[in-house]
Formats: sequence, structure tokens, C-alpha cells
Amino acid sequence: MNTTIEILNLKCNGCANTVKKGLLNIEGIDKVDVDLENSKVIVPTIDEQIIEKVKSKLSKMGYPELGDANTMFHKAKSFVSCASGRMTLETE
Repeated sequence: MNTTIEILNLKCNGCANTVKKGLLNIEGIDKVDVDLENSKVIVPTIDEQIIEKVKSKLSKMGYPELGDANTMFHKAKSFVSCASGRMTLETE
């Protein structure tokens, strides 16, 4: 079973790359799909504890869940995450 989380501030493949790498560091997450067009993250779990960790990590990276506060901090953090993700893509 999968869980889909709709997030804010997802703009490009750099963002998607950062999201994937960040979430794969969470114990219990071995795969992450990012639907860039619809701003959704799909993780293969329904475990509420893991889902809360995923949502918290997303928010800390600048990608809060739709409906949560999207503060200037989140927007700035997502900009940095985006740039970092783009640089990683270019070196791969």
C-alpha cells in the first residue's frame, strides 16, 4: 500500500531529486516517487509513524504538505533544496 502526500513549493526535477534523496534516508522508506506535475510524493507505506517522519522531513526541506503553513522559511528552504538538487543532477 502506498501513501500519497500533496506538497507545496515543488518546482522542478532539482526539487524532486532533493525530495527523493532526503526521504530515502528515513528508516522504512526504500522507494520514493515524485509526481512533479501534480506536486505529489508517493511512499510505499501506510505506517503512520513513518508517514509523520516523511511529512516532517518534507517540511524541514521546504516542502510542507498542502494545507500546512507555507512560511517564508519554507519557501527559502525549498529554493536552496532546489538548487542543491539541480547541482546533484548535473554531476550525476
